[in-house]
Amino acid sequence: MMIMASPANAQPVAVTPGTITAAEWSAFKNSFVEGTGRVVDTGNGGISHSEGQGYGLLLAFLANSAPDFDQIWSFTKTELLLRDDGLAAWRWEPGKTPHVSDPNNASDGDVLIAYALSLAGEAWQRADLAAAAQGLIAAIGREVVIPLNSSITLLPAANGFGRDDRPDGPVVNPSYWVFEAFTRFASQDKATDWKALARAGQALVKNARFSERQLPPEWVSLKQRPTPAEGFAVEFGYNAIRIPLYLLRAGIDDPALLRPFAEDAGGAGLSLVDLKTGRTHTTLTDPGYRIIPALVACVLDGTALPEDLLEFTPTAYYPSTLHLLSLAHLRALPGGCA
Repeated sequence: MMIMASPANAQPVAVTPGTITAAEWSAFKNSFVEGTGRVVDTGNGGISHSEGQGYGLLLAFLANSAPDFDQIWSFTKTELLLRDDGLAAWRWEPGKTPHVSDPNNASDGDVLIAYALSLAGEAWQRADLAAAAQGLIAAIGREVVIPLNSSITLLPAANGFGRDDRPDGPVVNPSYWVFEAFTRFASQDKATDWKALARAGQALVKNARFSERQLPPEWVSLKQRPTPAEGFAVEFGYNAIRIPLYLLRAGIDDPALLRPFAEDAGGAGLSLVDLKTGRTHTTLTDPGYRIIPALVACVLDGTALPEDLLEFTPTAYYPSTLHLLSLAHLRALPGGCA
């Protein structure tokens, strides 16, 4: 079944507790969440970051585990929400003192944390979580959403990516657009035009495409027309692979946006692509990666997902996270996607 929604006005599929099972959440938690509430990136030296804390909160909500949500939120609030502007420091390292080794924020982490807080505050009737979400949403809009021509855009961080920070600035990352969150933010915060930001993100995904594969790079200069940013690998890489998942979870099913992301469906794995040459330089075979093009093909064409992708077994932090988010979305679709 296709999600019938236009790109500009797409409504997210209902995001509700219970779309991740207790057993799945327990397996994820036992593998990647410490008793303190620290979400551990096992593929990145055991560090933690605002993205991981945001994903942990969202998954705990989807599993309807309020105690685990509170534990993850406690660590996030105590260890990362240290900046004067209301945003979260992005990088926390267990072997360093102080543990925050980079106090700059990461906008996708901020968005994920605020989104999860907002969902939980409403579903569990928790005024404390709703208030924390409101403050963080306002800070995101104030600090990292900037005007761009006749629209707006989302900086990856408060420092280092703006017009005054780089010769090719502003530089953005298309994978930082968590589209489902912006629809929710639009109903809660009127100071920022979150719907315009969502439209800008879809336009970015559509227009910043390179090589015969027509895929977006991870880092894009918006100084003029979208071009690969200077100083970064010109590739469809680990960050960018979640772009189609964010589109789908927001109810966006426009084939013009999604079709290039379905090319790997049914193949050996998900391709990381050098966008200068169009060649695949790495093939990711973990189920948490392979499920993304399979889910795109399922939504666009009704292609059934392979059975092995419907079962969750933890591997590493990042693909395990993407796997659970994909499964949760599949289960939330009325009648599934096939």
